[in-house]
Amino acid sequence: MNPLFGTMRAPANVIFGEGQRFGLGTVTAQIGRRALICTDERLGASKELQEMLGSLHEAGVETKVSTHTLPELPSASIEQCLAFASAFDPDVVIGIGGGSCMDMAKLVSLLLAHGGPASKFYGELKVPGPILPVIAIPTTAGTGSEVTPVAVMADESRDLKVGISSPYLIPHIAICDPELTLTCPPGLTAISGADALTHAIEAFTAVQHPRTPALPHERVFVGKNLLSDQFALAAICAISEFLPRAVRDGSDREARSMVMYGSLCAGLAFGAAGTAAAHAIQYPIGALTHTAHGLGVAALMPYVMAYNAPSCADSLAEIAKAMGAQGTDVQALADESIVRVRALLAEIGIPSTLAGLGLKAIDLPWVSEQSMLSARLVNNNPRPLQAADMAEILEDAFRGRLRDTQPSNA
Repeated sequence: MNPLFGTMRAPANVIFGEGQRFGLGTVTAQIGRRALICTDERLGASKELQEMLGSLHEAGVETKVSTHTLPELPSASIEQCLAFASAFDPDVVIGIGGGSCMDMAKLVSLLLAHGGPASKFYGELKVPGPILPVIAIPTTAGTGSEVTPVAVMADESRDLKVGISSPYLIPHIAICDPELTLTCPPGLTAISGADALTHAIEAFTAVQHPRTPALPHERVFVGKNLLSDQFALAAICAISEFLPRAVRDGSDREARSMVMYGSLCAGLAFGAAGTAAAHAIQYPIGALTHTAHGLGVAALMPYVMAYNAPSCADSLAEIAKAMGAQGTDVQALADESIVRVRALLAEIGIPSTLAGLGLKAIDLPWVSEQSMLSARLVNNNPRPLQAADMAEILEDAFRGRLRDTQPSNA
């Protein structure tokens, strides 16, 4: 048995609670006096942003607002924001919005500090040193980007989403105010929450790498570990109970708060443990179908869980218990975890197959091939993945077919 081991990757300061956005000026003034705000056009015209700008101005912080963020964060929008920011010369960058807005803040901060092109940082541990301090303020509950060491963008020259992973990308401060999610529409609430659920499940079921002293320094994502497990289970418990309520009634403040709490915990979980096969497969699927990231990973999750079950039945059993299941039979509980995840996703309107996302059968071989190229995610999967295994998962997820979860030697 591996000895106890844990790694936690998190901001210097995490502030959670209704109304906490009004403290933005106070926390910003402690680390900078010229703040670039990265957001999108909708939020740029919102009352909430004007309130936060007021807080910043009262604290003596000069601001400039960029509304260049677009969904899925195409590289051209990053370049536009960078050009917009360069003359302002900010000393702190604030991301306000969904995952793309917060990732924009991380990437612009990185490029202001170290120069471009962004492609030289693709992958893990390529960032050479600290970036400008980032303050992340989510307005959706899903990506967890406010606390994670990763930023994802769409490289239009490659027609794929790519990631940059480094502890230097972790925001300096995260302000999580559930009131900012009250106007989030039901569909986006569902997709975002489902994304957070997959983060937590994949972090909790990730492979356990050999626990050497070099592990937390050679990998950004160290696999399943003592500390990430606590956050993952907290996230699964909160999201499974409160996400359906938040989707049904967006004015339910308790549900909104608990789903944002779950998203935050899921971010802290996968920010250290990492994600796995569902995320590897979603990148090429998203490129083909132009569907939201959270929609794709959630649709894939039950099929990935079924494939992985022979290697992580104990973890799946714990997930079932976190979702309210009773019993002591590990295999029965592992099976129940998949049943409960499928039922939850169906309740909030997530498609149950890849065909339901608009993927075509003719594209399955290409998706399988591209998925295997995400070596970091493939290697973090608890059950080893070969090309034939990836093709099997995709075929099952396309057809809506769940395989037997019993170990092959049972």
